[in-house]
Amino acid sequence: MAEGPWTMEVRYVTGAHKGEASKAAACRPAHKRSASGTRTALRAAAAFRFGKYGYEGTSVRDIAGDVGVDAALVYRYFGSKEALFNDVSGTGKIFEPLLDEPVEGIPDWFCALLMGPPREGDFPHPVLSVLRSSGRDEAVARLRADFTEVFSQRLAARLGGPDADLRAELLAAWMLGTSLMRSEIRPPALASAPDATLERYLRAGIEVLLDPAPEDADGAAGAGGEGHATGDN
Repeated sequence: MAEGPWTMEVRYVTGAHKGEASKAAACRPAHKRSASGTRTALRAAAAFRFGKYGYEGTSVRDIAGDVGVDAALVYRYFGSKEALFNDVSGTGKIFEPLLDEPVEGIPDWFCALLMGPPREGDFPHPVLSVLRSSGRDEAVARLRADFTEVFSQRLAARLGGPDADLRAELLAAWMLGTSLMRSEIRPPALASAPDATLERYLRAGIEVLLDPAPEDADGAAGAGGEGHATGDN
């Protein structure tokens, strides 16, 4: 089963299980990591805690403890708790790989990101760190800016055609809504749907947004004239 990129990174780096970093990860000596590895581990631990507890409910000491380093190292690498929050709450890096996909490969990319049953202990959804820190207006503004750049501008330019920016934003909305529903809300039909069934519906909707049907003379979508027959011969 495919896992979201945020899930794979955090579970690998922190050993997160059932909502907390494992004791093994917390006790792992810092000297066994390179500086870049420690930064990556701190980012992963911070993203997990900000996503689960929000900005105010997360301390630098907690983040450092998850990685097994002194809190002073967080300040050394990132400068402040706020700077670390800003570093991990931006979503542009997560979605930028989409821009390297050919347009015809976008359904595959989205389905790979969304498929697979949610499991207890997985890393929280990438935007929850922002949504659960509602007082962080600058983070919300940056989240909007990230999505505007990746979807409304860069992806829309690749899609072309009518309402390209709206179609690109609808792709983002569908992806985020589906992933939040599956990972956090878990309604019964969506949570239990077989992968093949879910993928069929996901692909159908994605493909319509990527390549909408041309409009007829009245401005209505022309989804095949024969398909609108009344049944009278």
